[in-house]
This record gives sequence, structure tokens and C-alpha cells, in this order.
Amino acid sequence: MPNFSIVIPLYNKEKYFQNTLESVLKQTLADIEIIIVNDGSTDGSEAIVKQFTDSRIRYYKTENQGAAAARNFGIEKAISKYIAFLDADDLWLENHLETLHDLISEFPDAGLYASRYQLVYKNTSISTSKFNGLTDDYKGYIEDYFYSTQNNSMTLTLVNAIPKEVFEQIGGFNNTISSGQDIDMWARIALKYPVVIGNKVTASYLEYVADSLSKTNILKKQIICFEEYEADEKTNPSLKKYLDIYRMEYALHYKIAGASSISKKLYSGILKKNIPLKSKMLYLTPRPLLLFLLKTKRFLRHRGIDFNIYK
Repeated sequence: MPNFSIVIPLYNKEKYFQNTLESVLKQTLADIEIIIVNDGSTDGSEAIVKQFTDSRIRYYKTENQGAAAARNFGIEKAISKYIAFLDADDLWLENHLETLHDLISEFPDAGLYASRYQLVYKNTSISTSKFNGLTDDYKGYIEDYFYSTQNNSMTLTLVNAIPKEVFEQIGGFNNTISSGQDIDMWARIALKYPVVIGNKVTASYLEYVADSLSKTNILKKQIICFEEYEADEKTNPSLKKYLDIYRMEYALHYKIAGASSISKKLYSGILKKNIPLKSKMLYLTPRPLLLFLLKTKRFLRHRGIDFNIYK
């Protein structure tokens, strides 16, 4: 049995996928299987896959149903005890899987393992995310996952390894959600299992090619159902603040899109002490100015200048 099953959803990433797959094949931990799920690509992505003849690759084609459904399909096909994920436009350093394997050996009872990652911007500048209450050299169990991941996402898909039995217990990605299915998945795991983080940077998130919320029409998206977490939020203040940050983000995007009733409903569910004054002031900003500010933020971030309205 391979050490890891690597699940890679593939949809119209012909410009990037060769580098992504090569980063997997160069791993120092070689006993793996690579499950590529072509989610109905309409570009030359399939031709890129067929250039590779490595026997560890298992290739499937499905109708376009979204990344969550593609990941669930890959999870079902996986034969390893542990599943790692990678999007078709991100990269692993050569020691990524070896680092995760070492974490599992040292902390065998967790439900989610994560290495650290770097953000790569369009101007080739690089930054490494910081997490609340954790030093750069910390390795081990996270005392309060929802506190540590409030300002920067700790568990991006490309850094995670999860025991397959966890999915068997709590279910897979919610494929009815088209924006925030990863937020939902990691929250469900962290509420029931310990989370472990490593102290090595082993993955590169290419920010400039990511299909982020800010680049898509929110009205065409189905977001996370926050109501499903209300009971847990009552007894877990860190979870409440963590989700309020996302409520705020979605409320702003709905306001920009002109969906004021949805925006107001999300904003009304926020515990106001969980959001800094500058976020509240931003929400009161007229819609045209909000749209301009969003475009400005995207422009600056692509050039390596990042800022966070939630700090």
C-alpha cells in the first residue's frame, strides 16, 4: 500500500499543470499513488497528463461538477490510508510528502496534518503566512485551531494530509457548496479531531492564478451554510470569531454584487466585537467605492503588497 494517495482535481489548467505534476513526481517520498480527476476540462489539460507515463498515475475523466465532487471522487478511488491534496496550479517542494509522513509518525492520532506554505505573487515576490499563537518553528498539536487560523488560513488544500477514515466518519467535501467547501471541510474535521502543523515550508501557493472569490460573481456561487455551525459557535468563541470573519467577507462581496438583503443577513449574524472597526467602516462604504477598493487590493496583492482588513 502506498504511503499517500494524492488527489488532484484538474479543470482547464493546461498552462500550469505540467509544473504541478512534476513537483509531485519529484517527491523524496516515492511510494505514492497519484489520482488525477479531469473535471470536464475543455482546454489541453488532458494532453498534458498523457505526456506522463509514470505507473503511479491513475487518470479519470468526469463531467464538470466542481472541485469538491472531483476530490470526493478521488477519495473514493484512493487505496492509501492517508490522502493528500493538490490543486492543478500549485506546487510542492521535494520534501513535502516526507515532511507529512514524519508528522504522522510523530503525532499518529490527528485528523488533519498540515505543513507550512509560501505565497508566490505575480511579481515573483514570496511571503510566508503567520498564524496566531504559533512561532515559525512550532511543530505539533494546535491548541486552538480556530484561533490560530483566524488571520491567515492554516490549512490550505495543498498542505494537508488527512486519514481516509476521517472522511469515512464525517463525510467528504460538500459538493453543494461552490465557495467555501474547504472552509467547511476543515472546520468539520477540527471540531472532532486534533490538528497538527509542521514547521517546514513545503508548498507554494500561486496566488496570481488562484480562482479566488474576488475574481468570480458571488451571485453564481453557493456559499457555506453558516447556520449549521450555530450550536457549536455558542460554546466555542474561537469558532464564532473564525466564522464571523468569513461572514464579513461574504457580506462585503454580496454588497458589491448588489445583493443587499443577503449581505445584511450575513452582517447581522456577526458578533460585532469579533470584527475590527476598519471592517465595520468598510461595510458602511458606498458600493461603488467598495468595488474600486476591491480592484485596488487585487492589483496590489498580485504585486506582493498584501493587507488584511480583519487584523
